[in-house]
Amino acid sequence: MRKIFLIIGFILQNTLLFAVPADTLSIHEKETRLLTHNYFLELEDPNGSYKIQDIISSTGFHPVASLLPILSYSKSITWLKFVLKNKTTRAFVPINIGPGVIDNFDIYYADPDKSKHIINLTSDIPSRDSKLIKQNNTFINCIIFPDSVRTIYLRIKSNAPGVVPIQISSANEYFKSSDFNNIVAGGFMGIVLIMAFYNLMLYTIIKDLSYLYYVFYIIFLGLSQLFLRGYGITFFLTKKVILNNYFIPFTRILFGYSILLFTSEFLQLKQTLKSYYKYYYLLYALYTISLITIISGHVLFAYNFITYTSVVTAVSLLYIGGLLYFRGFKPAKYFMLGWGIFLVSILISVARSRGYIVHNDFTVNIVLYTSSIELILFSIALADKISFYRRQTIEMQQLSLNIAKENERLITEQNILLESEVNARTNQLIQTNHDLSATIENLQSTQTKLIETEKMASLGQLTAGIAHEINNPINFVSSNVKPLRLDFLEIFSLLDKYKEAGEKPDRKELFALANQYNENIDVNFLKKEIIILLDGIEEGAHRTAEIVQSLRTFSRTDEKILKLIDINKAVLNTLILLRSSIPYNIEIKPVLSKLPLLNCYPGKINQVLVNLINNGIQAIRCKENQVNESISIITSDSTEYIIIQITDTGVGMSKEVKQKIFDPFFTTKEVGEGTGLGLSIVFGIIEDHKGKIDVHSEPDKGTTFTISLPKNLE
Repeated sequence: MRKIFLIIGFILQNTLLFAVPADTLSIHEKETRLLTHNYFLELEDPNGSYKIQDIISSTGFHPVASLLPILSYSKSITWLKFVLKNKTTRAFVPINIGPGVIDNFDIYYADPDKSKHIINLTSDIPSRDSKLIKQNNTFINCIIFPDSVRTIYLRIKSNAPGVVPIQISSANEYFKSSDFNNIVAGGFMGIVLIMAFYNLMLYTIIKDLSYLYYVFYIIFLGLSQLFLRGYGITFFLTKKVILNNYFIPFTRILFGYSILLFTSEFLQLKQTLKSYYKYYYLLYALYTISLITIISGHVLFAYNFITYTSVVTAVSLLYIGGLLYFRGFKPAKYFMLGWGIFLVSILISVARSRGYIVHNDFTVNIVLYTSSIELILFSIALADKISFYRRQTIEMQQLSLNIAKENERLITEQNILLESEVNARTNQLIQTNHDLSATIENLQSTQTKLIETEKMASLGQLTAGIAHEINNPINFVSSNVKPLRLDFLEIFSLLDKYKEAGEKPDRKELFALANQYNENIDVNFLKKEIIILLDGIEEGAHRTAEIVQSLRTFSRTDEKILKLIDINKAVLNTLILLRSSIPYNIEIKPVLSKLPLLNCYPGKINQVLVNLINNGIQAIRCKENQVNESISIITSDSTEYIIIQITDTGVGMSKEVKQKIFDPFFTTKEVGEGTGLGLSIVFGIIEDHKGKIDVHSEPDKGTTFTISLPKNLE
């Protein structure tokens, strides 16, 4: 029985609630008021089938719990009924819908002169033969005389769910508010255009894709905000349905794509988050799903899906930026700060559109404010990124210079040590004639030291070649400096003469002397000569930098740390360093396939390449008749190995010689020309890499060394 009374009480309570009429909304001068639930009753029209006669006679209008009208999945068309009293001095009251995606916004009320005649005012642009009054696309001037009361029926249609803020203002207050909103929007679009042109200019100079993607991001951000504030009808289209159902969602999707591309390029996610980058594609997939739903006509679902996708993307990118920053990736600092501010504005905007927070000028324009701050911070981040990479480049150049100096010091010390060791071993060998066992021990020790000597000899040979290679561009630079100085001195002298003539205008002969000196030195010739000399200096500096860059991988031949390297780059660096020792009649033919990075000992692999290429050069030099001589270097990729083939057109080898080439101290060269340890060291290096080396050679037909290096070396 108690439950029955509770149910009856609940029914009576709700019946009384629906029976309470809405208050009359009075508008005074200099006043703007939101249409809240205290003033309107609501009627859903999900199928859009109701006519105004049905609406006027309908008893289905009811109050709502939400503060403002809300459009959801179930009511894409909503009718609002409210009573409006004009307490201003004007004969009309502006009714305005705030920023949003509204397809139709119509007002109906009874004609005061003909009560049965219904007047319809709409925000749509009317046809030529229509009797409707042409209004702006975001507001309607409701005709109502001062101190008059009118019952208004307002029809709203939209495929984008969310809060519908309706402002009713006095005429003066509306135009004042409209001017303020136009100024805010105009200022934002000014920032957007300036940032877009500025970063586009930087892209044309720097050629960094981060700037190009950032330009797309700026453009689509500006367009999306422009469309949401009703300027799309004013500047682009005349049909709201096309704008709302296609242009606005497409712009938001393209904005999502652009921020994903910009973030990926700016934060270098493929390198910094290589193992997790595949999950980044899920964000692209979410926007692609939204695009498909728009194309297939499911606009209502698409708007909701785009909103949730934007929130997921914003949170994900903030997490990525924070993760990289705490890992030490400094360019992520400004990105994380700017995107964090923008994320807060997105969350506030979504909460406002869902009715969770209050609707006012600040929450309406918060995206514009934070977007302006975000654009500035992102521009600072791009500038900081350039500084970051510049510092890295300077540090790497300094490191290369230090390595080169250290290399030079080590070579000097090793040469001194080698000379000392040779003298010591010579004395020991004289003494070992008396003791056979001591002789064997000393020979083993000597073999070990000679292997080290062979390594240092290879490095010494490289150093000699590098000194010769660097000397040429340095001499080229030095030879250009003196004539360049003379040219500048002549130009400076000419400027001094003109300066003196300008300071003493009454002495005409000074100006004549300056003109005569100008003709004598031929300024146009000096300009051309200066440009030629500067180009020569630049070329010399470029060649020197190329040699130093190639030398980096040869800095640690005894390094016992596995590193990932590009075999093709190792081959090209070796050829650069050996360029001065390759005779002009020998053609080098590199055929380099696309290879994955290989885990190996970089210094030792380069020593293998140097020894084998040098052996090929010496084999060709041994030929009596040298015609069309060449050394080909071919790289290829197989399932388990990376293959390197080095083929020369030298004298070749017999079967007997081929069987002994990897034995220590075996050599076919004249006494004093080689130790016989070069190929033995090569064989040992390949064994250290768990690889294989094969030799194919015939007398007078050249030699091919095939090296197989495993991909899974750990």
